[in-house]
Amino acid sequence: MNRYERMNQERKIVDVRKRVAAYCRVSTDHEDQANSFESQQRYFRQYIERNPDWELYEIFADEGISGTNTKKRSEFKRMIACAKEGDFDLIITKEISRFARNTLDSIYYTRDLKKHGVGVIFMNDNINTLDGDAELRLAIMSSIAQEESRKTSERVKWGQKRQMEQGVVFGRSMLGYDVKDGKMTVNEDGAKIVRLIFHKFANENKGTNVFSRELREAGITPMRVKEWSNTVILRVIRTAK
Repeated sequence: MNRYERMNQERKIVDVRKRVAAYCRVSTDHEDQANSFESQQRYFRQYIERNPDWELYEIFADEGISGTNTKKRSEFKRMIACAKEGDFDLIITKEISRFARNTLDSIYYTRDLKKHGVGVIFMNDNINTLDGDAELRLAIMSSIAQEESRKTSERVKWGQKRQMEQGVVFGRSMLGYDVKDGKMTVNEDGAKIVRLIFHKFANENKGTNVFSRELREAGITPMRVKEWSNTVILRVIRTAK
């Protein structure tokens, strides 16, 4: 076989290889090596490389976002858009609960992808959406995953409620308070601003629009937003903590 024939053969092999994307999601904040982005991406990359009929297109990954719905998963939505554009042929993901815990979402997206000729392989669930019975199996497994997600949420909420009864604080730091290791402590710099806001509101009877302007003119900056506004002031006043 001469060089040109070999090149043609290699080109044919490349042409028939499926372009494969992978999707992973880590919904917890703790550093678990088994579920970290790095280990998941390494796993998918090696898994695809071991299949001679596949070539890696891209690994899409969302971090720290609940899988209960798909509204805030930017990489998931970008992956779906790329699939519809014909950028790749197949998506692999570990399990349905990593893809979508909502049964309707699972069926909607996999059915829509199938219309564009793109299949989804759920590795742990042994489902390939291009198979004839895949949708029925997907509906059953998605319902199970959704119910498990609901039970897990209830268990977490129950545990948090018991801990809160013992004085543990959940949530993040806010104006006037620092939250760390389940304990809330007064942040004096922020507390001065909170006292000033309540003084203007309760003692000086000023409207929120008026003293939000006064805070801006005084060069006092709020937390997590660019500037004081009527909405920000009301949020401070109404926050139970």
